[in-house]
Amino acid sequence: MNKKLLITGSVLGVISIVLGAFASHGLEKLITEDAIETFQVGVRYQMYHALLLLFAGNSSKISTKSKYWMFVLITSGVVLFSGSIYVLSTNELTEFDFKTIGFITPIGGLLLICSWVVMLIGFLKLKDE
Repeated sequence: MNKKLLITGSVLGVISIVLGAFASHGLEKLITEDAIETFQVGVRYQMYHALLLLFAGNSSKISTKSKYWMFVLITSGVVLFSGSIYVLSTNELTEFDFKTIGFITPIGGLLLICSWVVMLIGFLKLKDE
């Protein structure tokens, strides 16, 4: 499980850097400044959770069961939260109206919150050393 967390965290980190650079340098003439700022919110949250996966993968204080659920919640949450923000902020570049799928953004956010709660519960169950 640790290797899976570390690889996924690394991949999400690389993708967030690429997308952040793309937003700053490739989208600047194509979408509004507000849309770029919105896109960057998705990038930031993806990077935060990439770092969380790297932390969890390196921690011996988090149980394997918690790591599994964190992996599921974070990967699903990033796809739904950041992914929907990416397509919603670039909506004007396509013919498809992505606003119809905007309801998945808060679902993704909830999954990300739940991943932190899973980790918190695991830490609360630790015995004092």
